[in-house]
Amino acid sequence: MGGEIEWNKEDSEGVIILAIETSCDETSAAVVYNGLHVLSNVVSSQIELHKKYGGVVPEIASRKHLELINPVISEALHQAGMDFSDLDAVAATYGPGLVGSLLVGLTAAKTLAHALNIPFIGVNHIVGHIYANFISNKDIEAPVLCLTVSGGHSDLLYFEELGSYRLLGSTRDDAAGEAFDKVARVLGLGYPGGPAIEKISREGNPAAIDFPRPFIDEDTYDFSFSGLKTAVLNYLNTQKQRQAEINVPDVAASFQQAVIDVLTSKVLKAVENYPVKSVILSGGVSANRALKEQLARRLEGEYQLPLYTPELEYCTDNAAMIGSAAYYKYLKGEFSPLTLAARANLKL
Repeated sequence: MGGEIEWNKEDSEGVIILAIETSCDETSAAVVYNGLHVLSNVVSSQIELHKKYGGVVPEIASRKHLELINPVISEALHQAGMDFSDLDAVAATYGPGLVGSLLVGLTAAKTLAHALNIPFIGVNHIVGHIYANFISNKDIEAPVLCLTVSGGHSDLLYFEELGSYRLLGSTRDDAAGEAFDKVARVLGLGYPGGPAIEKISREGNPAAIDFPRPFIDEDTYDFSFSGLKTAVLNYLNTQKQRQAEINVPDVAASFQQAVIDVLTSKVLKAVENYPVKSVILSGGVSANRALKEQLARRLEGEYQLPLYTPELEYCTDNAAMIGSAAYYKYLKGEFSPLTLAARANLKL
């Protein structure tokens, strides 16, 4: 708790939050009203800047955030038709992510909150991805099972009620999104890997190569994708040694299918063991069409359960999701101190 701001629940009738997200290579600011209504969501991506390096270069990313943060905040306020005086709180991602990038958004948010004498709310980036679903789908009914899959995280969570969750399982090594990026790189598909693999997989046979499905039959909700990534590397090396043809679409499609099978199996296992009314998919990998289609088909066909996913603009990193998550903390008076530090390895 910050302790610097007087707060009472009556103040939360209509709450306008300026949210900032700079955890990786997107500089984003958004104005969100009552957690669900996005008045603006400005995102400046650095993808083209980092493409030539095959991935995000932390020093370059943080310098670009410094260049963009003030114009992006100004544009978010302008699009929302707001002034600083209209704000009830300022929120920012404080982890996980690249520490240099996190510091830019975090410092901007804390400075504004201090200058305006309004609450500052630090938000876990992964939690932000989860709450992106509530922006897009306002009729989600608890209890909720959530699979969040991104570049650095693969987590399965259970919400008995909105606002509080239990972590069922998480990645033990490489996350699904990280595996996508690494496999895309060795296949020469470029960065970011997720969209590149999804696109070329449409031309391939997902059953062409029998890659392993780590932990798929084990009594755990945890994930592990390092073995799958290694299996793809070994296959490519073996094919090269044999001077055999490498069918890139088949490799990509077979790898993608292995990831989908693992993710789907963990969700269905949890549905069998917990009372669930809704299932939500979040994080950057939630934009993968094959994952959404296959998971939705199994859930609806076998369990009559709906699968909710964010709109595409809220799947990847953005500040609107941070504003949505911050609103629910605001309702509880869970403000953060201005001494809150950036935490690169922050967990759920």
